[in-house]
Amino acid sequence: QVQLQESGPGLVKPSQTLSLTCAVSGGSITAYPCCWTWIRQPPGKGLEWIGYIGFGGSTRYSPSLQSRTSISRDTSKNQFTLQLNSVTPEDTAVYYCARVDSNWYLYDYWGQGTQVTVSS
Repeated sequence: QVQLQESGPGLVKPSQTLSLTCAVSGGSITAYPCCWTWIRQPPGKGLEWIGYIGFGGSTRYSPSLQSRTSISRDTSKNQFTLQLNSVTPEDTAVYYCARVDSNWYLYDYWGQGTQVTVSS
């Protein structure tokens, strides 16, 4: 019964910061014993893992993105956020939030995704 929903601006200018929020309902992001993730899919390409924040607040990022990525959470609102700095048109993609299952084996819940376009 867990539901995730992404939100944020659909258009970001180059060099600016992309900020997205994933609202979680049906379960606590601090009580679930694994990971809340951000994933993206550029046009015509496969899924790319961005990073996650664990139930205790620890974070991990893709090596290719970690220098300009920050994932955080607001436990009072039961949501977690993505910040991607210094964006370029290559960052244009559909961005998803998802949950990793309790065995750290698969993504058991996904948001519907939100399109973000980087353009001037």
